[in-house]
Amino acid sequence: MVTVDEIRKAQRADGPATVMAIGTATPPQCYAQNTYPDYYFRITNSEHKTELKQKFKSMCANSTIKKRYMHLTEEILKENPNMCEHLAPSLDARQDMVIVEVPKLGKEAAIKAIKEWGQPKSKITHLIFCTISGVDMPGADYQLTTLLGLRPSVKRIMMYQHGCFAGATVLRLAKDLAENNKGARVLVVCSEITAITFRGPSETHFGSLIGEVLFGDGAAALIVGSDLVPGVEKPIFELVSVAQTILPGSEGSIEGHLGEAGLVLHLLKNVAELISHNIEDSLVEAFKPLGISDWNSIFWIAHPGGPTILDQVELKLGLKPVKLWAARHVLSEYGNMSSAGVLFILDEMRKKALENGLKTTGDGLDWGVLFGFGPGLTVETQPLISPLILIVLSETFLTKITATSSDFNIIEAIVANIQHAFTHDKLTSRQLVDFYLDRVKTFNPLLQSLLEANPDARDQADEDDKQREVPFRGGRSVGQVHDFPMLLKDNIATNDKLNTTARSYALLGSKVPRDAGMVKRLRTAGVVIFGKASLTEW
Repeated sequence: MVTVDEIRKAQRADGPATVMAIGTATPPQCYAQNTYPDYYFRITNSEHKTELKQKFKSMCANSTIKKRYMHLTEEILKENPNMCEHLAPSLDARQDMVIVEVPKLGKEAAIKAIKEWGQPKSKITHLIFCTISGVDMPGADYQLTTLLGLRPSVKRIMMYQHGCFAGATVLRLAKDLAENNKGARVLVVCSEITAITFRGPSETHFGSLIGEVLFGDGAAALIVGSDLVPGVEKPIFELVSVAQTILPGSEGSIEGHLGEAGLVLHLLKNVAELISHNIEDSLVEAFKPLGISDWNSIFWIAHPGGPTILDQVELKLGLKPVKLWAARHVLSEYGNMSSAGVLFILDEMRKKALENGLKTTGDGLDWGVLFGFGPGLTVETQPLISPLILIVLSETFLTKITATSSDFNIIEAIVANIQHAFTHDKLTSRQLVDFYLDRVKTFNPLLQSLLEANPDARDQADEDDKQREVPFRGGRSVGQVHDFPMLLKDNIATNDKLNTTARSYALLGSKVPRDAGMVKRLRTAGVVIFGKASLTEW
């Protein structure tokens, strides 16, 4: 008989919650920010408001946004003229759009995340769906479950109208689910379209006007889980801890109210000041237990709420200009996508780290912070860990070997597994040598552990493959390590094209008279010596 405590312990994962895949999507319609004012005032029949249009043009020019993607097209807006007025009744038309388009856009992002994850969608156990759009029952979580063909038993959480801080909230929930449900794989989807907020301009409504300057459409999806399957699932970011707070004196600074005119935004002009004056308190609360107080020593995933907010946070914390590059890039290319924004930034940062050959997914740094802010004024702060790029890349190098055999994983294989693969025609010596040399080519610039590769290694592997035949076809018997690639330390003599220097430049290019005794025995056993490694630090 087991106790309740034993049952609870068995239900919990051993490792931390980890983001394993990210997918993003946008509608096809793209609007350039420099031409948007003319389009916006024309489609809303507001061209007579010349002073307001000039103000709007100036706001767009100062937004640092280059383009935004939106579901709403000119054709759609002409069919729904009430949406183009400032506060005309239009909720039914808006709801008819969002209940279809929000799950559809979320599906596009989810498919990309599931593909990167590399596991069948039947292994998804939980779904978190988030959108600022209006409530509908059954909700967007149900619609997405149907669109993706997920198991009906998937446990769903639907989050409506949390606003811009919800990109951090969904990660908090995913962390709790992954770490407290052993084997859980959580699909997280944030899908936002501006059909719920779009409206014509008003001289007296600053909140709506700034929304038309900043907001764009986008969806992002993540797969989150603990205790990753080695060689199949890869870590992108680890979720360490979470903190949420309501900023003092912030009542009424960011609000959104759903009514007959859709979701009407209310913003005060002191939002940037409130956030910048309080952000360090949130950081200290989150990072003091970790012993981190230098905000330039971490990477930043900051909600791209607008350039003024980013500028004031940067100034208040003394951040170097490069620290908020990812937030500024996403703001420039997509605008403010509400809850999806920080997830786009996660994706952008890990992609650039791979492209630039950095050691970790988080700008080459180990620790980072994700923070979101929105109605309340609510701030969520989350410390993150970025794993080494070599861990992230590991599944890339399963190459042809795993492609030819679904039950053989070279990353986890031991000697017996490899010998079994040899004898059952699932692996050749050349494939194995190519695999190791490819890994060396990728990881050695970071690790600096291999001094040189044997230029004859592939030729030796080809020769070994010719010799390796099953006994009943007349082939000779081979030993347990025949065809195995092996690295030697640089102080072990090899009479071949490899140098033996013992870390001395004076011996570079010298020729040893014969193989060391160890090397002779290894060659007799059929080992492929594929390079020389650096020595231990003395």
